[in-house]
Amino acid sequence: MFERRSLKLPITLGVLMIVSVVALTVGWVLLSTFGAVGNSRWAALYWTLLTVGSAFLVFVLVGVVLYLRLSVETINLNRRQSNFLDSVTHELKSPLASLKLYLQTLERCRVRPEEQASFVRFMLDDVERLDSLINHLLDVARMEHREARAFQGHSDLAEVLEWTVEAVCLRHHVAREIVRLDVEPLAVPARRVDLELVFRNLIDNALKYAADQPQVEVVARRRDGDRAVVRISDNGKGIPSPLRRKIFGRFFRVGEELERETPGLGLGLYIARTMVRRLGGSIRVCDREAGPGTTFEVLLPVLPGEPPRGTVSATPPTTQELDVA
Repeated sequence: MFERRSLKLPITLGVLMIVSVVALTVGWVLLSTFGAVGNSRWAALYWTLLTVGSAFLVFVLVGVVLYLRLSVETINLNRRQSNFLDSVTHELKSPLASLKLYLQTLERCRVRPEEQASFVRFMLDDVERLDSLINHLLDVARMEHREARAFQGHSDLAEVLEWTVEAVCLRHHVAREIVRLDVEPLAVPARRVDLELVFRNLIDNALKYAADQPQVEVVARRRDGDRAVVRISDNGKGIPSPLRRKIFGRFFRVGEELERETPGLGLGLYIARTMVRRLGGSIRVCDREAGPGTTFEVLLPVLPGEPPRGTVSATPPTTQELDVA
């Protein structure tokens, strides 16, 4: 899940820097000695040592810069590890505590049938939350170990977006009308499952961080003939400009991890960006055009012409099909 860094580079760099400092010290003593003698026959050796010493000094300065960079990367890695532990602990503890409470209540108390049905529904939501957590971690592991392969077919982007909106609305228990879908048929040279992985994470985030009365909009259009642009907008609080590059990192979430109300690990945007890049596209985040909120813009390559539209099932997907949240 995290990079396993080799210690060979920092150890080698440290040894070379120590040797360079010793050589610079010896060279400085020799230069001072030759300079004091003032004999012309030592002039060539004097300038040779001065040149070599200058090269060693430059090397030491470069080594210091590299060490500083390695230190910053190590600090960031430690922060990501801490954030990962906090988020996973919170995501595991909350649904498990809820499941334990409901099961103890059913075991020790007589509960009316309608209350039992309510308890079962809440417990299924908690199980789905745990399943989503595990699937997120598995998705990241699979992407980091899977090589990008050429795909000869294509997928209908409009059909994928329609199905994904149905799936996300079902998962959040919200009316389908909350998400306004405005797409045109576009043939994308990508696997359907990869496209679903990208847009399920983005639409899920849009609903998760929207306002109390959520308004989410999904628009897909052709641009410049060979590109498709998909904009996913919400009416939430928005994302501060300094954090817009960081949100695509693994396990990064805005605010303190243990004080958040929304569930998640901070992996959805990382998964979406990684997959979009593998598909030959790009993703960026900006302010919503009308009112407060956030817009994620995804650019993907498309094939010329319209794809043959398949029949989109009118039956919404079941919770078992929602393997990624």
